[in-house]
Amino acid sequence: MPGEFISSATREFQSLKRGAERAIGQVDDERFFAVLDAESNSIAVIVKHLAGNMRSRWTDFLTADGEKPWRDRDAEFRIDPGDTRAALMESWEQGWQTVFRELEGIGPADLERVTTIRAEPHSVYRAIVRHLAHYGGHVAQIVMLAKHFAGPGWQTLSIPRGKSKEHNAAFVAEQQKKAGKTN
Repeated sequence: MPGEFISSATREFQSLKRGAERAIGQVDDERFFAVLDAESNSIAVIVKHLAGNMRSRWTDFLTADGEKPWRDRDAEFRIDPGDTRAALMESWEQGWQTVFRELEGIGPADLERVTTIRAEPHSVYRAIVRHLAHYGGHVAQIVMLAKHFAGPGWQTLSIPRGKSKEHNAAFVAEQQKKAGKTN
């Protein structure tokens, strides 16, 4: 099952990335950088933070502390003049590529190894779960902000309201078709 854990974690990271990007795609540049209030983060800031976190945490994931000396976490929470949407999304993409590259190199035997984050030891299992939870929380923030800013033009990322029964029936029919049990 360790190999299944790695492939499942990879799929969940891919799902988080895809969901965030679908949400981000529904807001214009102005709303990408907009904040709800002085204490809130914009989508842009969350993207910048996640990109920095991913590059730091996942570079040499198995062999180096996840908090790299070159990371400036505080800078991730401010928008600087060069922080265009294109530049931030490029950084986001580089962060995710770092995650996926490192996940590809993790074998089942590696899951019991110890890695560190801010000098705190974690099993590789625990570190991966920690990152899934962290990224999932921030992706939820991105989705909430994008949905707020998109307003009535929002295109749902999952099953539309009031369509659960239709979705479930279509899913069951598709599964039966795959199994060769069509009516």
